[in-house]
Amino acid sequence: MAAEPENSPPHDAIKRIPLPLSQLFSVSLIQIAEPITAICIFPFINQFIRETGITGGDERKTGYYGGIIESTFFLSESLTVVTWGLLSDRYGRRPILLIAPLGLTAAMLIFGLSTTFWPLVFARSLQGIFNGNIGVTRSVIAEVTDFSNRADAFAIGPLIWSLGSTSAQLMGGFLSNPSKRWPNGIGRIPLLQKHPYLLPCGVAASLSFLAFIVAFLLLKESLPSLVTKEKQRKHLEIVSDDGILAPTEASPLLGDREEPQALSSEGEQSPNDDPAAGNVPQFRDVLIRPIMLAVMCNAFLMFIDMCHCSLLPLMWSTSIPLGGLGLDPYHIGATMGTYGIINAVFQINFMGRILRRLGTVRAFRASICSYLVCFAMYPLMSHFARAAGRLSVPVILCMGVQLCCQATTYFAFGSIQIIVVESVPPGGPMGTANGLAQMAGSGTRTIAPTLATSLFALSLQRNLAGGNLVYFICIGITFVGIYGASYLPSDKPRQGAGERQG
Repeated sequence: MAAEPENSPPHDAIKRIPLPLSQLFSVSLIQIAEPITAICIFPFINQFIRETGITGGDERKTGYYGGIIESTFFLSESLTVVTWGLLSDRYGRRPILLIAPLGLTAAMLIFGLSTTFWPLVFARSLQGIFNGNIGVTRSVIAEVTDFSNRADAFAIGPLIWSLGSTSAQLMGGFLSNPSKRWPNGIGRIPLLQKHPYLLPCGVAASLSFLAFIVAFLLLKESLPSLVTKEKQRKHLEIVSDDGILAPTEASPLLGDREEPQALSSEGEQSPNDDPAAGNVPQFRDVLIRPIMLAVMCNAFLMFIDMCHCSLLPLMWSTSIPLGGLGLDPYHIGATMGTYGIINAVFQINFMGRILRRLGTVRAFRASICSYLVCFAMYPLMSHFARAAGRLSVPVILCMGVQLCCQATTYFAFGSIQIIVVESVPPGGPMGTANGLAQMAGSGTRTIAPTLATSLFALSLQRNLAGGNLVYFICIGITFVGIYGASYLPSDKPRQGAGERQG
């Protein structure tokens, strides 16, 4: 075949391969379980904690115990996530991913049936354990895509988080306390009267179980070494009556049987990387500079995002005289639910093209800066609310600015996931690298809620910086993170389609 002219753009550089929708749909259902189970409690958790009696009637102590509940989730997740990644590198992605929805179903039911504080902590830890394999889903996405469509595939992740958090906020806000909201309907059920927060937890559990059923039917194995092994097994089964391997579209020609390919165009690794051969990637293989830089940036992103996510419902639910906005769970859920719907439309239309245009590293750096505005809005909202004694127009405008900037932070999540998977060498420990990134992120998210909510309570109790010290500290930490992100390498040129990373 004649060579293409030297100056002509390569076909593969501009052609995007269609996304594997069936695989992505299965993975997305499993991914959506994390925001649903993690966030559905946010609209009512502070009220739930007060009703357990653990605060002794002091509203200002709610932040301390709320931080414990939220941190427990991420602590248990961080302690198990690398193990899930290592297991997926050895035994495959599918069996590991199918465990999570079942465990989450039980954990959410336990949470909703609890009436005292420490059973809530136990149930929250179970939720974190079974969310610990969410990093494996990112390995699946990386293995079924290539450089031509990976940005679009990973853009689905923040969209899923947005949809999940939206539905979770609606569940927590609208379905809590059904005996008061629908006293003549389902609120008459004795079980729901005794456990006012069982209904949102039960709906979340049902959705998690549904995700298990769909994933069980549709999800296919994507670990390259196991896919290669399975194809070879099928090739050997296609044998004619006289024992000669029949050349078909699904099998190699006879002359190709002696030496297996090292890496196919679909990213399938050589049988030499088969777990049965003893060459499974080890944990030490992820301890290289590109992966560690990506892991640290991911950890920082999770930290400042969790600080913001913990402060938002706490500040919004705190009474106006103490520096909050005085919103109840219903209005918090309705506001965040409406925002989530708008944000989901925004992400699906713009994230993929923005990541392709700016590049993942530049998009990540730009998105981090949005947190500065998010944190700056808190003291402004507090000031305007106290001055007016209600939710005045300036307060609502500040809330709108904060939520708009929060929408742009989602670009950081899509970009950092791509940065992590593209820092793994071909044939490297993809599952372990994603597990390490999630472990570091979960570790910082373990610290963030307790730190942020405790600083919030301390700032109010001692009137530090007018009760706003926590926000100023978060702004300072964000500046440190922006500086750290500058060490990420520049965006690499996009490779052609058909070069999938295994």
